[in-house]
Amino acid sequence: MTTDEVLAGVGPRLRQMRREREVTLAALSETTGISVSTLSRLESGLRKPSLELLLPIARAHQVALDDLVGAPPAGDPRVRSEPIVRGGRTHWPLTRQPGGLQAYKVLEPQRRPEPDPRTHEGYEWLYVLSGRLRLVLGEHDVVLTAGEAAEFDTRVPHWFGSTGEGPVEFLSLFGPQGERMHVRARPKRP
Repeated sequence: MTTDEVLAGVGPRLRQMRREREVTLAALSETTGISVSTLSRLESGLRKPSLELLLPIARAHQVALDDLVGAPPAGDPRVRSEPIVRGGRTHWPLTRQPGGLQAYKVLEPQRRPEPDPRTHEGYEWLYVLSGRLRLVLGEHDVVLTAGEAAEFDTRVPHWFGSTGEGPVEFLSLFGPQGERMHVRARPKRP
């Protein structure tokens, strides 16, 4: 349904709601502070609805704003996505909307890759579901086990993966621009 179609349905819905409650335009005007002529034009579709007009009407009728505008019912909230395999890791997207906070369930197979710390804009959270997750973050090199979490600014060089002792399953949440990785020069080892 387009925005114009939603807005076109507001007037008749306002009239029906007012009549079902046996409220006159004058009484609604008194309760809301909106003139009778404005209310009449809203109901007939001659005036475009705005939040400034709809909020007092919703309060007067003691209904949610969604009821006035006829918002479509929320769809199935379950996220059904196909796994994505990248670099041997399997990622299950847990969010549907692009941009903003992104969530993934990740399965890292048993292997012992050499850490390759990277940086990018954003903030990341990790939560280990099972196994052991190695996290290299700046000067820190730690192992997280099931039930442990880590959070960090992704502008700090970081890497995470299997310890090599078995597979690891974890949740990864990161903020905007998390997908734009940049290689940072590694300091030479003494």
